Amino acid sequence: MASARTAGKTVVGLDIEPGFVTAAQVRVGETVTVERAAGVPLSPGILRDGEVADTEALAETLRELFREHKLGKRVRLGLATHRVVVRTIDLPPLDDAKQLAAAVRFQAQDHIPMPLDQAVLAHQSLGVVDTADGPRTRVVLVAARRDVVERFHAAARKAGLRPVGIDLAAFAMIRALHDGSPGATLYVSVGGMTNLALAEGTTCVFTRAVPGGVEALAAALAERRGLTLEHARQWLAHVGLEIPLEQVDGEAEIVEEARSVLLEGVQRIADEVRNSLDFYRAQAGALAAEQAILTGPAVAIPGFCEHLGTAIGLPVTAGVVEEARAGGHGGLTPSRLAIAAGLAIEVAPARKPPLLQPEPDTEPKAEAA
Repeated sequence: MASARTAGKTVVGLDIEPGFVTAAQVRVGETVTVERAAGVPLSPGILRDGEVADTEALAETLRELFREHKLGKRVRLGLATHRVVVRTIDLPPLDDAKQLAAAVRFQAQDHIPMPLDQAVLAHQSLGVVDTADGPRTRVVLVAARRDVVERFHAAARKAGLRPVGIDLAAFAMIRALHDGSPGATLYVSVGGMTNLALAEGTTCVFTRAVPGGVEALAAALAERRGLTLEHARQWLAHVGLEIPLEQVDGEAEIVEEARSVLLEGVQRIADEVRNSLDFYRAQAGALAAEQAILTGPAVAIPGFCEHLGTAIGLPVTAGVVEEARAGGHGGLTPSRLAIAAGLAIEVAPARKPPLLQPEPDTEPKAEAA
């Protein structure tokens, strides 16, 4: 059961990634559908590798977006950066929540590559499982650099918004796109960066965010052919990877360069996906993905889905969220809305992914659904 409301008030999912900001308000029934959405390009340099580099500029962008589209001020923000760590750890069987929290914190330093006093921690118990060492409480541990979380929070507050929580974009992607399959599914978002998550059902067991995505491809094409970023994005979508070059309308040199950038880009992204899965598979109890779901602006590039599937050796389908009514997508490409839509909801209660919560004495908490 999912909810798009916190304490009876609507929460807007806010996906901030290099090159673009997307906000979504959703309705939840059998599936997640978008009631309202809005987005705006984000100037280069405001985010770097998924982290806020210019708090004031981001705040101004958010302020204008919410003012123009009159969106609600209660927001849940997404986080996707290589400085977020997700680990699955096994602990002695523990039923008491306080004892489990203490055990997680005690063990955390052995599993995360950052000092505890510089980290924001969250965890979620997956229950007791049988292991070679006997019954153990299996826990998903999430850790993020405190300074990374605080800069996102500060930008939202400066924009006049009221953050109710900061969640991993990977978890939101799973919430929005899970199709009910019980097996392991690989989720890949390719937009301002590449964000992937492997989930069993709705439980994320591995996630990684890496620089590079459609924005990087557009920047490469823009630099090579002297185009604006917006024109480069349009050329990538126009040329795509499906039809022969001689059948693509437009200036031959730009068409050829766009196709070359796309082929190089999809191969580079596929390499990152394979390397990430190889790293994950080296862990005990690793799962094998049975399918992959691609979301993000890359879905709008003809042939990208199919080329990625061939390169990683998995069937890949496009992941999009539908609109609850005509115009609900706000004119945005549907595949761009998945993470924002997932951030607008919470999954309750049994296998709910943990939210990265701000400090209780300085920042607002996310209330229970």
